[in-house]
Amino acid sequence: MKVSISVNDAPYGTEKAYNALRMAMAIRKQDAQVEVRVFLLADGVFCGLPGQKTPHGYYNTERMLRSVIRRGGEVRACGLCSEARGTGTLELIEGIQPSNMMEFAQWTLECEKAITF
Repeated sequence: MKVSISVNDAPYGTEKAYNALRMAMAIRKQDAQVEVRVFLLADGVFCGLPGQKTPHGYYNTERMLRSVIRRGGEVRACGLCSEARGTGTLELIEGIQPSNMMEFAQWTLECEKAITF
Protein backbone atom coordinates (compact mmCIF):
# COMPACT_ATOMS: atom_id res chain seq x y z
CA MET A 1 0.00 0.00 0.00
CA LYS A 2 1.11 3.57 -0.72
CA VAL A 3 0.04 6.57 1.35
CA SER A 4 0.59 10.15 0.24
CA ILE A 5 0.55 12.90 2.87
CA SER A 6 0.55 16.53 1.75
CA VAL A 7 1.65 19.28 4.10
CA ASN A 8 0.37 22.76 3.17
CA ASP A 9 1.02 24.63 6.40
CA ALA A 10 4.13 26.24 7.88
CA PRO A 11 6.10 24.11 10.36
CA TYR A 12 5.20 26.27 13.36
CA GLY A 13 2.24 28.43 14.32
CA THR A 14 -0.36 25.70 13.92
CA GLU A 15 0.10 21.99 14.51
CA LYS A 16 -0.94 20.82 11.03
CA ALA A 17 2.63 20.03 9.89
CA TYR A 18 3.36 18.42 13.25
CA ASN A 19 0.27 16.21 13.00
CA ALA A 20 1.02 15.30 9.38
CA LEU A 21 4.51 14.12 10.31
CA ARG A 22 3.22 12.32 13.40
CA MET A 23 0.81 10.48 11.10
CA ALA A 24 3.62 9.57 8.68
CA MET A 25 5.71 8.16 11.54
CA ALA A 26 2.73 6.32 13.08
CA ILE A 27 1.87 4.67 9.76
CA ARG A 28 5.43 3.37 9.40
CA LYS A 29 5.41 2.08 12.98
CA GLN A 30 2.05 0.38 12.45
CA ASP A 31 3.07 -1.30 9.19
CA ALA A 32 6.62 -1.08 7.85
CA GLN A 33 5.43 -2.41 4.48
CA VAL A 34 3.37 0.71 3.75
CA GLU A 35 5.14 3.21 1.48
CA VAL A 36 4.84 6.67 3.02
CA ARG A 37 5.29 9.69 0.78
CA VAL A 38 5.26 13.24 2.13
CA PHE A 39 4.85 16.18 -0.25
CA LEU A 40 5.55 19.69 1.05
CA LEU A 41 3.40 22.37 -0.61
CA ALA A 42 2.74 26.07 -0.07
CA ASP A 43 4.11 27.16 3.35
CA GLY A 44 4.80 23.48 4.05
CA VAL A 45 8.06 23.86 2.09
CA PHE A 46 9.50 25.63 5.15
CA CYS A 47 9.34 22.28 6.97
CA GLY A 48 12.09 21.06 4.63
CA LEU A 49 14.69 23.65 5.60
CA PRO A 50 17.67 22.48 7.69
CA GLY A 51 18.94 24.13 10.86
CA GLN A 52 15.60 24.55 12.63
CA LYS A 53 16.07 25.59 16.24
CA THR A 54 13.17 25.07 18.60
CA PRO A 55 12.88 25.37 22.38
CA HIS A 56 13.72 22.29 24.45
CA GLY A 57 10.69 20.00 24.64
CA TYR A 58 9.04 21.53 21.56
CA TYR A 59 8.51 19.50 18.40
CA ASN A 60 10.90 20.06 15.52
CA THR A 61 9.76 19.31 11.96
CA GLU A 62 13.33 18.90 10.73
CA ARG A 63 13.93 16.04 13.17
CA MET A 64 10.55 14.54 12.32
CA LEU A 65 11.23 14.63 8.57
CA ARG A 66 14.66 13.10 9.10
CA SER A 67 12.95 10.29 11.02
CA VAL A 68 10.45 9.71 8.18
CA ILE A 69 13.32 9.57 5.66
CA ARG A 70 15.43 7.31 7.88
CA ARG A 71 12.52 4.86 8.07
CA GLY A 72 12.23 4.68 4.29
CA GLY A 73 9.69 7.44 3.62
CA GLU A 74 10.02 9.63 0.56
CA VAL A 75 9.80 13.40 0.90
CA ARG A 76 9.49 15.96 -1.89
CA ALA A 77 9.12 19.75 -1.79
CA CYS A 78 7.29 21.76 -4.44
CA GLY A 79 9.90 23.79 -6.32
CA LEU A 80 7.45 26.44 -7.50
CA CYS A 81 6.16 26.90 -3.93
CA SER A 82 9.76 27.27 -2.72
CA GLU A 83 10.54 29.87 -5.39
CA ALA A 84 7.36 31.81 -4.57
CA ARG A 85 8.55 32.08 -0.96
CA GLY A 86 12.13 33.07 -1.78
CA THR A 87 13.57 29.74 -0.65
CA GLY A 88 14.08 28.17 -4.08
CA THR A 89 17.85 28.47 -3.88
CA LEU A 90 18.13 27.29 -0.27
CA GLU A 91 19.37 23.84 0.63
CA LEU A 92 16.82 21.28 1.79
CA ILE A 93 17.20 18.68 4.53
CA GLU A 94 19.25 15.77 3.21
CA GLY A 95 16.93 13.25 1.58
CA ILE A 96 14.29 15.77 0.49
CA GLN A 97 14.12 16.26 -3.25
CA PRO A 98 12.77 19.34 -5.02
CA SER A 99 9.77 18.40 -7.13
CA ASN A 100 6.77 19.70 -9.05
CA MET A 101 3.03 19.29 -9.46
CA MET A 102 3.43 16.62 -12.13
CA GLU A 103 5.23 14.34 -9.66
CA PHE A 104 2.72 15.19 -6.95
CA ALA A 105 -0.10 14.27 -9.35
CA GLN A 106 1.67 11.00 -10.19
CA TRP A 107 2.09 10.18 -6.49
CA THR A 108 -1.60 10.89 -5.92
CA LEU A 109 -2.63 8.60 -8.77
CA GLU A 110 -0.34 5.80 -7.55
CA CYS A 111 -1.37 5.83 -3.89
CA GLU A 112 -4.30 4.06 -2.27
CA LYS A 113 -4.75 6.77 0.36
CA ALA A 114 -4.13 10.53 0.22
CA ILE A 115 -4.15 12.61 3.40
CA THR A 116 -3.95 16.42 3.40
CA PHE A 117 -2.91 18.67 6.26
